[in-house]
Amino acid sequence: MSYRSTSSRWVGVRRPYGRALLVALLATSVLTACGSVEVRDGDDGAPKEQSGPLELAVVPKAVGHEFWNTVRAGAECAAKRAGDVTVQWDGVTAETDVEGQVNLLQNFVTRKVDGIVYAATDSAALAPATERAVTAGIPVAMIDSGTDPQPDNVPLYATDNRAAAVQAAKLLADELGAGNHDVALIEFQPGSQTNTERVEGFKDGLTKYPNLKLVGQQPSHSDVNEARRVTENILTANPRLAGVFAANEPSVLGAAQAIQAAGKSGKVVIIGWDAAPDEIAGLRSGQISALVVQNPFKMGYLGVDSMVKHLRDKAPLASADTGVTFLTKENIDAAESKAVLEPNCDNPPVR
Repeated sequence: MSYRSTSSRWVGVRRPYGRALLVALLATSVLTACGSVEVRDGDDGAPKEQSGPLELAVVPKAVGHEFWNTVRAGAECAAKRAGDVTVQWDGVTAETDVEGQVNLLQNFVTRKVDGIVYAATDSAALAPATERAVTAGIPVAMIDSGTDPQPDNVPLYATDNRAAAVQAAKLLADELGAGNHDVALIEFQPGSQTNTERVEGFKDGLTKYPNLKLVGQQPSHSDVNEARRVTENILTANPRLAGVFAANEPSVLGAAQAIQAAGKSGKVVIIGWDAAPDEIAGLRSGQISALVVQNPFKMGYLGVDSMVKHLRDKAPLASADTGVTFLTKENIDAAESKAVLEPNCDNPPVR
């Protein structure tokens, strides 16, 4: 399942964005009824105590869209390369289901998995869940979104969302050029650490461009239809709207649909976040001017790889910036861009 409306006609050619990698990985995995994948290599000669079986829970904010599919591919790639590691992949169906994620994590604690790697749907509400796991003796690593507070012994593998959102404001200003312009912000899930950082970063960036006036700010709740609705409302209230920053995949897709329906594709500049196939198609067609592209494969890979090394070799867990690429029509086919857009487990983009 991916975030798209059956009534949408704004997208063009689809790109696989990690789908081929998932197929290849799953072809060599054993799926269980609960959606887990077990990846086991043959005997590599390592001592048994360093390469014994491990069961890790990997929990995204929500299952079902391209970003998290690619996180999963990275996690499963790290498990495959480590050998004798079982990845239990499970998540709620919507990022708004905070209670569901709390319960899911508690279930993994009760099952006594060896380690938990997860992305918090809500930075405050999930902090106690992290603490319960650590208290139970289960190490935790976080990907994409952490908690508040973030324990010192719990690492975070994520984008520098604030800095990237500051750059998004610059991209919007550069695209709009001189003169006064009305702009809008479509955020996604209030309470999420990543949402907060992107909103604050974008607004900080806007302070450098007094010719850009923020006239509308609405959350999409990571739902394409909601993003379309709120963007339509902003367009109606602000007929001179010149630009939009949409802060995650569903927000971008819904905003693009609303702008197309209003007959303003190419007239209202869109700076988006993430790189789902429909977003890439919009970038190629000119409906989207630029995309802030994270490295979700690296998030999943580092989360599992670091946890395995911690459990087997007692390596310390340490946070890392997973990087960002600013994608435009000019660099979309560059080798660096392709490495992130089409990751390969034989040569994973994790350095």
